[in-house]
Amino acid sequence: METPEVHIDVSGDMETPPQDTKSGFNLASLWELLRISRQNIRPWSEFLQTSNFKTVANVSRLTNRIIRNLAYFQSNYLFVFLGLIVYCLLTSPLILIVLGAVFYACYKIKQNSTPVAFFSKQLNTSQQCVAVGVASVPLLYLAGAGAVMFWVLGASFFVISLHAAFYNIDAIVTEDTETFLSETV
Repeated sequence: METPEVHIDVSGDMETPPQDTKSGFNLASLWELLRISRQNIRPWSEFLQTSNFKTVANVSRLTNRIIRNLAYFQSNYLFVFLGLIVYCLLTSPLILIVLGAVFYACYKIKQNSTPVAFFSKQLNTSQQCVAVGVASVPLLYLAGAGAVMFWVLGASFFVISLHAAFYNIDAIVTEDTETFLSETV
């Protein structure tokens, strides 16, 4: 018994989706993230209300409280982290000078927008800015940026963990306002 041949018409034009040619760090998306976070920030009077700081009875309630606080105050915690970064930059003038010089050099490179030959390779403006950034790493290391980075991460983790562990979220969040936890992003 022979099987009949089946012919399926697969002709036509197929368009490929447009490819995003930009890659790497996008400063516009960072500003958009900060703008959205600023809109979602909880009132600082609510965030710092000392009457809501209480200890918790057991570990399961503690983990639940930490998770709920991190979800509810995530924008506030982001601004605490950014505040600690600004504090460290203002108290570390050498790092501030190096970063200022790097940003100024990249500004001048972008302003001139002329390719530069380096070991018989043409470097465009983006590659030149990356080269300036790589060249600044030893200077940042000598200025103590590694220690500052770990201090900011450690201090942020400590402050945010303390707030999330001891702030009684049940005092401000009721069943009507708890929809933020059930929303999926």
